[in-house]
Amino acid sequence: MAVLDSHEQEQLEALTAWWKENRNQILGALLVVVVAMGGWRGWHYYRHQQAVEAATLYQQFTQQLSSNDAKRINDAAAAVMDKFSSTPYATRAALLAAQVNEQANDKARAKTQLQWVIDHAGEDDLKDVARLRLAAILLDEKKYADALILLDAKHPDSFDGLYDDLRGDVLSAQGKIDEARSSYKLAYEKVSAQSMYRSLIQMKLDALGPAK
Repeated sequence: MAVLDSHEQEQLEALTAWWKENRNQILGALLVVVVAMGGWRGWHYYRHQQAVEAATLYQQFTQQLSSNDAKRINDAAAAVMDKFSSTPYATRAALLAAQVNEQANDKARAKTQLQWVIDHAGEDDLKDVARLRLAAILLDEKKYADALILLDAKHPDSFDGLYDDLRGDVLSAQGKIDEARSSYKLAYEKVSAQSMYRSLIQMKLDALGPAK
């Protein structure tokens, strides 16, 4: 690995700080993509009338999202989760409400909602997003062991890069530099070469310095 000059090192440190500050927002953006791509899979598992009622309540919840009122959003999400906990609408409401609470710095409520998704979601991709976001919160709280337990959970190959990258963040925060480097390298290999995310992983690898 090349030795960086002082200007490059300053740029690298600035980018590293930016990533640490924006990591959770990036994972939040991932959530939006997963929710949108998920569509309404699972519709046929539920009775038509229940699906209609759940969809109506979920629509009321989504209308509250634009209010930027955390209490109203959480109340609307709770209504979907309590009445239609077995539907895909409930887990989506919980995930989106958790994102609002993360942005409002109500980490305790966000953690509860994310754990609810992990425990109740019928769609594995939503569970995986919830695990990643919960692990990121635990990393911020320096609960490294708990974060690593989540990141050790079984997940599809398509999530490997995200899991390995976040595991590298946790290991780096623990001072386990060699292990962090290995995780970042795995993440780098599994992320598309055309993705800017790969450049961020390379940046974090560079920040660790050359292997000894």
